[in-house]
Amino acid sequence: MPVIGIGTDLCDIDRIARIIAEQGDRFLAKVFTQNEISYCRPKHHAAQCFAARFAAKEALLKALGVGLRDGLRWKDMEIENDALGKPFFKLSGKCAQQTSGTNIMLSLSHTQHAAVAFVIIDSG
Repeated sequence: MPVIGIGTDLCDIDRIARIIAEQGDRFLAKVFTQNEISYCRPKHHAAQCFAARFAAKEALLKALGVGLRDGLRWKDMEIENDALGKPFFKLSGKCAQQTSGTNIMLSLSHTQHAAVAFVIIDSG
């Protein structure tokens, strides 16, 4: 199937931890859905979890080639995990409209200091 777009993003975990410490719920509520917050917050290394999801959202925007404009919103891109832990996007709003009929593949990873996300969009 033809590739429509690819995107990757690398996110500094300490940077996300600082933003959360400084802005707290205001930042989290702007960027993440309640499901994402509920999933990441109780984790021992919550900043890693949030950083990986932030990187995933950035990587998806890069794969779409549009950035965060034209009605796209952070919370239109929710990252969930299947029963085996594999991450996937649950899209809504303009993001769902723009990706209708496509297949989106997502891979996340992190070290102690950085989180990375890789997205491939194909024609489904």
